[in-house]
Amino acid sequence: MTKKTCLWLAGMPLFIMLAAGASASEAVTNVPAGATPAEAVAATGRVDSVESAYQQMELLTEVLMQIRTHYVDERTYEELLHGAIDGLLRSLDPHSSFMESDEYEDLLDDTSGQYGGIGVHIGERNGVLMVIAPIEDTPAFRAGLQSGDMIMKIDGESTENMTLRDAVSRMRGAKGESVVLAIVSSGDTEPRDVEIVRDVIEVASVKGARLIADGIGYVRLTQFAEPTAAMLQSALETLKADGMRALVLDLRGNPGGLLNQAVQVSQLFLERKAVVVSTKGRSELGKRMEYRAGGDVRYTAMPMVVLVNKGSASASEIVAGAIQDHHRGLLIGETTYGKGSVQSVIRSQTDGESAIRLTTAHYYTPADRLIHNKGLEPDIQVPVTGEQWMRVQQRRVSLESPTMFSDEEKKAFADAVDEPLQRGVDLLKALLILDGQDDS
Repeated sequence: MTKKTCLWLAGMPLFIMLAAGASASEAVTNVPAGATPAEAVAATGRVDSVESAYQQMELLTEVLMQIRTHYVDERTYEELLHGAIDGLLRSLDPHSSFMESDEYEDLLDDTSGQYGGIGVHIGERNGVLMVIAPIEDTPAFRAGLQSGDMIMKIDGESTENMTLRDAVSRMRGAKGESVVLAIVSSGDTEPRDVEIVRDVIEVASVKGARLIADGIGYVRLTQFAEPTAAMLQSALETLKADGMRALVLDLRGNPGGLLNQAVQVSQLFLERKAVVVSTKGRSELGKRMEYRAGGDVRYTAMPMVVLVNKGSASASEIVAGAIQDHHRGLLIGETTYGKGSVQSVIRSQTDGESAIRLTTAHYYTPADRLIHNKGLEPDIQVPVTGEQWMRVQQRRVSLESPTMFSDEEKKAFADAVDEPLQRGVDLLKALLILDGQDDS
């Protein structure tokens, strides 16, 4: 039987076809003929057996009928059962969920690359809705949202027990319409309301490519979308023609994206066939898979550093982990977010319209380090306060888009110092000097 699934990394889908057998049944041995379900469970010596499942289904059916008969407001069987399925999946982790037909169609639309919203990537940590990273040059960025901010309410409704999909849906909307978020930032004692006017969100995934010092190139990736690897390769070719001999790859505030783009970006800096990342799970959908460097273009001899922070997640962590484990470059900055789970979207074969999104595996670096809920520790720690990071971002955007801020506004961050970037540049300068001495 073939199931259509969608492999997810940081909320962006990569469609694949996976062969999967029908549901496996558990063999039951040594069960007396005519035994009751409870006797059958005892005979198998296994608490979590098929018979145990039948007993729990009886309980579910009983509760369903009680609600159907006695609940104050009438509910259809479909509403009750879909709610039960959703609760079952949400009890597993924040990323597993049940999708009605309209939600499933919305998910397929997420690959369009353009939508109305505020421009923020969110996640869940310890039951709290969190900002992973705002997208630069979007309403969320201009409103001052930062990585690590907690979103307590959306338009007055508590986010407690709100699914990620529901939260995203509530923040999206037509251009010009506003949404009010209750935000708690580091150091806050009370939530503050932030009103943000939605806009059409279009994101360039490669920004700021330039020489920032003699022989030292700089490129920033804002996400991993379909053209990211090709755009990065083009930028690197231009920089190399301009005299680049070392590289700063900036992944700060990059919440991730497509797995195939993470692999293709990584392979630009690794030897052919080097392991980029692997996945491990329990079932056929989550079976161990290794992704290796392919392609023909290589920048393997060039010294490099990678800048990361707590807004670097998912695909960013795959790239950073591969470069760190293969000793290809040093990570500078802060511990990354720690988002490394694989969601398979499986369309229902019963109604053909709904689907479940189920966490089926975790990502591991080439050295077999688990990324999820752990993150990556940089080789050189350079902590940055939220205020410092906001000023650095504002100055960076003003350099790349000079007309975004007025001359008066630019004065507020003109003296902002990007310490992680400066550390990276100083390190590469030293390496280039040493390389020059070796060649002499």
